[in-house]
Amino acid sequence: MSVNRKRRKIIKAGATTLLLGSSASVFFTGKEEKKLTNVKSEQHSPVVTVIESDPAEQDFAVQDNLRKVKYFNQTFSDDFFLSKEKYGIFKQVLSKILRVQKTVGYANFNLVSFDDMILYSHRYPNIGKFSKKELALIDELFFYDANEYGFYGNKVIKDLTSKINKKETVKIAGSGHYLFQGEALEKFKQLKKDVGPELILTSGVRSVVKQFQLFLAKLDASNGNLSLASRSLAPPGHSYHGIGDFDVGKKGYGTLNFTAEFSHTEEYKKLIQLKYIDLRYTKENQTGVRYEPWHIKVV
Repeated sequence: MSVNRKRRKIIKAGATTLLLGSSASVFFTGKEEKKLTNVKSEQHSPVVTVIESDPAEQDFAVQDNLRKVKYFNQTFSDDFFLSKEKYGIFKQVLSKILRVQKTVGYANFNLVSFDDMILYSHRYPNIGKFSKKELALIDELFFYDANEYGFYGNKVIKDLTSKINKKETVKIAGSGHYLFQGEALEKFKQLKKDVGPELILTSGVRSVVKQFQLFLAKLDASNGNLSLASRSLAPPGHSYHGIGDFDVGKKGYGTLNFTAEFSHTEEYKKLIQLKYIDLRYTKENQTGVRYEPWHIKVV
């Protein structure tokens, strides 16, 4: 049996144990538990959808979403958290993914696929094999409808085992990151020319696994709060970094490049004057993500 077929059988078996076993698979908000349904949604709406036709209720939903985006680091009463059982499994998953990153190298990790990760976990004892419950949780987090916990962006990658073709990418010298050849690469080159040498690439191509690592790290920092994590970072499958977008920053600015402080730099001021540049997440975006003045829209 091939590794891929064997892996998919493990995922299916693990999901059955978690979803149908005595310890049911749940996310919860406050004291109220919500059962997790493994729905493979074809596409998520980029705006808040309200079933009621009352304009006042629609306006409230929009304003509530904008308020949460503005105060993205705060916890709200209707936020979703991982259950206690899931939190323990999630910590184990994050630890193993980080060990994969350390083993393959930070730059190469940007392109690692899910199947690659499983192979590495089998090949290198220092990583450790993923258990059935760990694989099931990865599967659940990927396919769960992110609308439920407050992320309203499109799901642009629908296959957990989606792969990045390295031949379609170019490694940008000195950055440790890759860009897709074509529009993304040409746009970055033009940006460097028009904005200046202080503009740098801070994040480019991200595989599903790379987005998982970033999202789970944010989830860890958020104490299992899925809603809070998704206000700062797109959940796996929803990141446009997987199909073309990239992040830029100012040389020597460090982590401030990923804060609103970047919008006060001369590089940003030059950037927004360019007619061929759009930002993915503006101040009043309706996807449920904070303002990202560094995120260049390509696709």
